[in-house]
Amino acid sequence: MILRHPEWLALLPVLLLAGWGLPRLGLLRPLRILLLGLVTLILAQPQWRRLADGVDLWLLLDSSASAEKPMAKGLPEWEKLLEQSRGANDRLFQISYAGEVMRRGAEGAALYDRERQSTRTGLAISQTLVHAQRESAGRPARLLVLTDGYATEPLTGIAEKLQQQGIELDYLLARDPEPTDYRVAALRLPAKAQLGEPFLIEIEVRGTLDGTVPLKVLRQGRELKAADVQVRLGSGIVRFTDRLSSAGVAHYEALIQPVTDAHPGNNRHEAMIEIAGGPRVLLLTAYTDDPVATTLQRQGFTVEKVTDLRSVRPGQLAGAKCVIFNNVPAFELPGEFLAAMDFYVREQGGSLLMAGGQKSFAAGGYFESALDPLLPVSMELKQEHRKLMVAMGIVMDRSGSMSMTVKNGFTKMALADEGAANAIKFLGPHDLLTVFAVDSEAHQMVPLQPVGPNREKMESAVRRIESTGGGIFVYNGLKAAWDQLKNAPAGQRHIILFSDAADSEQPDDYKNLIAEIVANSGSISVIALGTRADPDAAFLEDIATRGKGRLFFTDQAEELPSIFSQETVAVARSAFLRDPVKTQPANGWFEITSQPLTWLPEADGYNLSYIRDWASQALLTKDEYAAPLVSFGQRGIGRSAAVSFPLGGEFSSKIRAWPKYGDFLQTLTRWLMGEQLPPGIGLKHGLEGSVLTLDLLHDDTWEERLMAKAPRILLAHGAAASSPREIAWERLSPGHYQARVYLPEGEMVRGAVQIGTQALSFGPAIVGTSTEWAFDETRTEELKQVSQTSGGRELRELHQAWRTPRTERFVDLRNELLILALILMLLEALITRTGWHLPQWAFAGWKPKPARIKTPAYSRTAQPVEKPAAKPAAPPVEPTHPPQPDINRQSRFNRAKRK
Repeated sequence: MILRHPEWLALLPVLLLAGWGLPRLGLLRPLRILLLGLVTLILAQPQWRRLADGVDLWLLLDSSASAEKPMAKGLPEWEKLLEQSRGANDRLFQISYAGEVMRRGAEGAALYDRERQSTRTGLAISQTLVHAQRESAGRPARLLVLTDGYATEPLTGIAEKLQQQGIELDYLLARDPEPTDYRVAALRLPAKAQLGEPFLIEIEVRGTLDGTVPLKVLRQGRELKAADVQVRLGSGIVRFTDRLSSAGVAHYEALIQPVTDAHPGNNRHEAMIEIAGGPRVLLLTAYTDDPVATTLQRQGFTVEKVTDLRSVRPGQLAGAKCVIFNNVPAFELPGEFLAAMDFYVREQGGSLLMAGGQKSFAAGGYFESALDPLLPVSMELKQEHRKLMVAMGIVMDRSGSMSMTVKNGFTKMALADEGAANAIKFLGPHDLLTVFAVDSEAHQMVPLQPVGPNREKMESAVRRIESTGGGIFVYNGLKAAWDQLKNAPAGQRHIILFSDAADSEQPDDYKNLIAEIVANSGSISVIALGTRADPDAAFLEDIATRGKGRLFFTDQAEELPSIFSQETVAVARSAFLRDPVKTQPANGWFEITSQPLTWLPEADGYNLSYIRDWASQALLTKDEYAAPLVSFGQRGIGRSAAVSFPLGGEFSSKIRAWPKYGDFLQTLTRWLMGEQLPPGIGLKHGLEGSVLTLDLLHDDTWEERLMAKAPRILLAHGAAASSPREIAWERLSPGHYQARVYLPEGEMVRGAVQIGTQALSFGPAIVGTSTEWAFDETRTEELKQVSQTSGGRELRELHQAWRTPRTERFVDLRNELLILALILMLLEALITRTGWHLPQWAFAGWKPKPARIKTPAYSRTAQPVEKPAAKPAAPPVEPTHPPQPDINRQSRFNRAKRK
């Protein structure tokens, strides 16, 4: 037994001396002395050296894609050897890991392909140590990692965790004999460059054999350079420079196509670079000669104008302080760009301005889009403001492909049914509707009838549509719907065609049919499930173009309900009023600036909308609607504004002739862009493998402000980023914060460091898709160092995996001693309260020894000791009793009283 704090034993003599000096305390009673000794021993923390009674072996199995073959080949034999050498008291726990970590054999434990594209050895060891601390408490434990050694993240801090818990880490490298393989080892370019500044691009190709490897470099998906890489002594490098004339983020890819190659998964690498051009305005416009761009440029703004709407990417938001949507429809913009706007405005502190027009607001399909909650106006037309009745036909694809289940657990057909039900919800009571479900024939699910009295029956009918197999005969569906609509008493006739972009059949004479529909005030919009690269995408696009309608492509079936809602509102519940309207100012303008503005007296036309409760308005219409023409508000730490009249193109002549047109745009745009962040603070970010490192550096002027409220890191994965996650900082030193984040392979991330009401944005950043196949030997060396530091080693013989760790183990005795002390305390209290003592029979057979009397030192001879005379025995004492009352005397007294 050992004592962790033996200094407490010095307390016992002090207590005993106190008891000797103060007898009234009663500390020298036997039980109390024993109790004091126990308490002192407990304070000294006694521990008993425990002999090992078995070992807990935690087996970590690399299940990543790069280790699949060697692990599948060697694992059965390794498990057999471990079982044969296992002792009677040894226990085995198995953990599988790749991008995620899970107990092997657990119910539902399965690693998906995406999760197998990374090797997170550090995460696996950390989580296993947590399990071992709970399940192997009091037992010796070891870790054994079976891996190829090529982790995709550094093992930072793992050695310290192992040493802290006293657990040794062994490893066994599972590798195949080296095959002929070439890979893109690195695509190196700076994280940031200035606008127009040349920068170096370096591509390293490695191989097991010398040879020539064809290389192709892509920028933004288009070929930039083609070359041959000469691999010599295992490595070859290609260098060249590039420069970009537009700000934002550029995406580069390096591809190789070797003739002989063992692992095609490592033939591709990608990276991004941010081109900084100062604060700028990103203008998405339908006009080649946009007056907004010309006006802002004259006012000193840097404007990036985009007219090819399908080419815009979330990376272009980097460095932009304001994004203007100038009469561009939502269905022409990539869904990932619209989805990225929410994080850009709310968390990165960006801003949004939407200008009016016939393809803007609800008419442009923005109702229930990603921009809808950001705008200061509500776009859904109130029922009492509708003036035209609509006759609508919905043609639903119910082919075999619609039976597939998507991520949220619903089938494509069920989501399309929900979309059709949404369309019914947004139609007015006087609107007419018919619905057809189409495979090889058109099946009428809802006959043409008013929506009002039949709304619930219609919704129930469309929700029961099921996939029946086969393909979709488009011509049959369109013709059946038009036969119902062409004689309908409505001012507008519209068909929504929902179809699979990879399985749309039977064009037949669709061109003449669509010409007849358009000639009779009809139109056709298409909702295509798939992408523009699918086989039948061009056919569906031609239908929408000829039908004068809108075209929606989505490969995410979860978006179908909202797309149906957007289309229905655009047709039935949106209004662009083409007549000139008088205007009237409101006081909201002074929330932006203290300078008054002479407003235009009349607008050519406007999109009818309604102010939201959180927004302010600066200009209203002077008609029956009193609708907002200029409105704005705060969204998160960003800002948003809506100008409901056109700023260019048709219906904008009066606006463009307004003398204060330039002052108005300049003032509103400067307010949207917000204030510049004060100097003295900066952010650096970089990727190492699959780990993103952020360094926030600041000077003394920021110290007090950051100590009062720490900066926040928010990270958005993917374009949508519906729920960005917050990352914790580590304060390394005064003026230096750092955070490290693991990033999934191939997934774009964007982020923001929020400092009060302002933000430092970074990204997009992406981990190259060949990280899992990079075979970086530095990661293997790192694993060896961690193993040696913990006391482990590389195993050659698996029977050594069960050896007992060298770490000494002790059992804490304090709990047992506390229980014993409690029992003694209760016993002593019982004796003190009751006066209870041991019975005489407990001392049977025990006789005290006679006392020995010492002769005084001054006595020369011993004197006989005389026994004292015995005292005479005392006479027996009669027991005394209290006097008894005289009963007879009392009775006589009572009789005399009665007489």
